[in-house]
Amino acid sequence: MYKQLVESNDRAVERGISRQMLDPESRYYGGTIDPYTGVAWVNHTTGTPTDMCYWGAALSNPDSIYYRDEALLNRLLLATEYVLRFQHEDGSISPGWTNYHSPPDTAFVVVGYSQLYQLLLQQQWEPLQPVLNNMRLFLERTIPTMLTGGCHTPNHRWVLCAALGFLDDIFGVEEAVQRAEQWLAEGMDITPDGEWTERSNGIYNAVSDIMLIHAARLLKRPELLEPVRLNLRMMVYLVHPTGEIVTDYSGRQDLGSIHDLSSYYLPYAILAKIDGDSIFAGMATWADSALTDPGVCSVNALVRLLLEPDLQQTSGTKNSLPENYELMLNEHFVREQYLGQMGSTGHHGRISHSRMHTDFGAPVARIREGETSVTVMTEVPPFFALRHGKIRLLAVQLASYFNPGYVPMQNMTKLPEGYHLTGEQKKGYYGPIPTELLPESAASTISPWYLLPHQSRQLTHEQTLRVGAEVLHTENGWTMHLTGNEPEDTMMQLSFVFGSEGELTCEDAIETSEGHYLWKGGTLRYTCGEDWLEITGGELGHLAATVREAKLPDKCKVVLVNFMTPFDKTLHISLSPLIALKL
Repeated sequence: MYKQLVESNDRAVERGISRQMLDPESRYYGGTIDPYTGVAWVNHTTGTPTDMCYWGAALSNPDSIYYRDEALLNRLLLATEYVLRFQHEDGSISPGWTNYHSPPDTAFVVVGYSQLYQLLLQQQWEPLQPVLNNMRLFLERTIPTMLTGGCHTPNHRWVLCAALGFLDDIFGVEEAVQRAEQWLAEGMDITPDGEWTERSNGIYNAVSDIMLIHAARLLKRPELLEPVRLNLRMMVYLVHPTGEIVTDYSGRQDLGSIHDLSSYYLPYAILAKIDGDSIFAGMATWADSALTDPGVCSVNALVRLLLEPDLQQTSGTKNSLPENYELMLNEHFVREQYLGQMGSTGHHGRISHSRMHTDFGAPVARIREGETSVTVMTEVPPFFALRHGKIRLLAVQLASYFNPGYVPMQNMTKLPEGYHLTGEQKKGYYGPIPTELLPESAASTISPWYLLPHQSRQLTHEQTLRVGAEVLHTENGWTMHLTGNEPEDTMMQLSFVFGSEGELTCEDAIETSEGHYLWKGGTLRYTCGEDWLEITGGELGHLAATVREAKLPDKCKVVLVNFMTPFDKTLHISLSPLIALKL
């Protein structure tokens, strides 16, 4: 593994060299151009600091073809000068996307930059001194931002703690430790089953994990490793047989997108070394096989391996990992009890520049046997997803015109042969504001709507849509039994979303202008290679090709089943018999 990582790092060095701006007249002189935007940035993903980590790791490593290469050293020096020029006066950076003068994005860079600085400092190579001086100056300038800056999201707190720990380690800033303690005093946002607030298996779980590992070491708080262990144990069950992570229910931007285990390599490898845990070692080996390069600035694996040489030998094996299981995450988490306490917090369910993540701790079921992998989930548009060999049924999701859009399931209970899910939506109307509560503007020539005290209106004619779904395992697949009664004559739409790589046939269907299929009846068959699934239960109860606010994904094959309330529908999914799911 280590050898392949060194080779991939050398390839990354070459890519970065080809993108470095060498025109002294350019405002980006010394920076590396992001191929997606054509702009050089100071961020931890597509920015110059990531290329600097590749270059610095190569310069420091006798196993690299670039070891102590003076031409590359000159490139690195130019990059440090560019980074200093683009650092704001307050010490922060702007990553190039929505955040500007961003403390958490600065913290991501600090975490990566600090590790690179520490690695280069170990080299005791005199020509590196100008680079070290520039890097130290950048880090020193970030201290005021790190001591005063806030965050947007739950995981940002742990990134800030790691950054503060590194700054204390390098500069001996006691105030940094005190600031980190303030963040840590808020407590850990993780369920007993190991799920972080953002439910982001593809991105932010791994971020929280590695940042708390750093914080535990640097702040001398070993108890911070406990939530990391919980999440790493949970993730054993949230990977499909192909190595693709389950992202169907994420609360962040990885929702429904493809991610592999590579970002989990360091957390698993480090905890496997600390705990001597064979499962963690096996997951580290699996994650290692997905590493195509050392990773972005904040989580560069090669930089960490050079700082901790003991990590260079991965001793785990995938044979230790479970391939047959059924479990329900957060089954016993008292979510309703926590949600019931929101009223006493004073924020009234509103938060600026972020979201409440009230889906935290929502139940999720995972079932796997061999090459078949099933997810049943709540609080997101899909309630069911399946992988079966090469088959990818990415989502089964219910939408309605009641409160236009998807109807997420909120509750799930275990049944002897599957799961029962329920979802509820409410929608009502609001009466006139009592005269004595009207503002002066109401009696003037112009009465803006936004000046009226809408909170004083009386709710009238509130309606409730309740839906249910029983997802039951059968001998050769799954059965879905969907129910819903009121309000009558509500248009409903069930969508099946398949990967674009397979072949889809419907016995009786109408193709829409968007390339989707309104499925009237007969058998739907989806095939990919030698694997297939078949579904029965099509219906065309209305002709709407879409439901407002229920956006269907691009680059997928979508089949739609239209029906009206009241409904009592049953659909059967049959799987190809060679690798059919058997519980």
